[in-house]
Amino acid sequence: MRVRLRNPDREVEVEGPRRVSELLEALDVPPHTVLVLVDGELVTAASEVADDATVEVRPVISGGAADGPSCVVCRARAIIEEPRHRSAWCAEHFVEHVRGQVRRAIDTPGDGRRRMFHYGERVLLAVSGGKDSLALWDVLLDLGYDVDGLYIGLGIGGYSSRSLEVVQAFAARRGARLVVEDLAEDYGFSTPDAASGPGRSTCGLCGLSKRYVFNRVAVRDGYDVVLTGHNLDDEAATLLGNLLRWNDAMLARQRPTLPDGADNQVRKAKPLYRLSERESAAYCVVRGIDYVVEECPLVAGNTGQRLKAALDLLEAESPGTKAHLLFGFLERRDHLFSSEAARGAETAPELTTCASCGMPTTAETCAFCRERERLIARRGDLPRPLPVLGPAGSGASEPLGPMAVAPAARALR
Repeated sequence: MRVRLRNPDREVEVEGPRRVSELLEALDVPPHTVLVLVDGELVTAASEVADDATVEVRPVISGGAADGPSCVVCRARAIIEEPRHRSAWCAEHFVEHVRGQVRRAIDTPGDGRRRMFHYGERVLLAVSGGKDSLALWDVLLDLGYDVDGLYIGLGIGGYSSRSLEVVQAFAARRGARLVVEDLAEDYGFSTPDAASGPGRSTCGLCGLSKRYVFNRVAVRDGYDVVLTGHNLDDEAATLLGNLLRWNDAMLARQRPTLPDGADNQVRKAKPLYRLSERESAAYCVVRGIDYVVEECPLVAGNTGQRLKAALDLLEAESPGTKAHLLFGFLERRDHLFSSEAARGAETAPELTTCASCGMPTTAETCAFCRERERLIARRGDLPRPLPVLGPAGSGASEPLGPMAVAPAARALR
């Protein structure tokens, strides 16, 4: 069919027959911004258009809506729009939008602190090679923060190899410092080791291992705060899961910033929680940042992914649902947990020091050390003792037992 698009005037050939709604989708034209005439007659989105028809797509919104939305700041042609913001941006102002959302997150952590972290503090960012952590690293470097990256090799074949290459390339491009830890080499096991046999799920072991290594490296190397790239979608899905299970303890702890606690427990923060996955990905594209598009091959069936999918269905029909859910909870969290009973849910068990490694735990031996020992023993090996860390920033003391310690971290520039 021959399609004439107006303002500016141009003609294109489109294969038919197809419905008007399908035609507009192929032309990337928002249906609510135009009228469609077929052979001179006004038609609806459900109308079928024959292959030999002549179609006119006529904009009805001032400013040439058929060319797509305009930047909310400068009125130039937009490259992305976000329905929940009711806004669209050109490339330059979209980058400013992302930076502004990160600044706002840093400035209003909502945990009694004035800011998540300050200029002058040493910041360690967990980077995976994905869009979120690399976008955050780029933003923080541009904002002038002293932020190093921490990559953990999980041993997931080609996926982990590709991730490391991407992270190293970014660090080299930005002249940033990257610390590399490897689960198999430094701790004696890899994430796939949990794929068979009893114990935690693969994703459960992966999460436990990453949280442990984030904190351990921060303590060992004297960082003030650890950042992760958890975004709006991640946090909304976590909140929904905790609500569905009425997990009071986890609900009480969910916030953008987790303060430091006992010895060897470093502050943790999530400066990306105000931005969606889509915004992180678009930022990387605009900034020319290569990132790993593929999902982890071990994530299939993960509960968090199913919760995200459920929220996506609601978001499609009612833009802003995820933000309303998460931000509304964070605004009410202190009030919801202000009663004596609620404060009891928020009160974490008393922390002590792991007898094996010196990290915080609620038991004699921390969960990481127990899982590590179990996985290594399943192979018939004896685990190498980890260096026992002293107070934060003081480094490691002698390991327990006579066996060799794990290799030192590799720091790259």
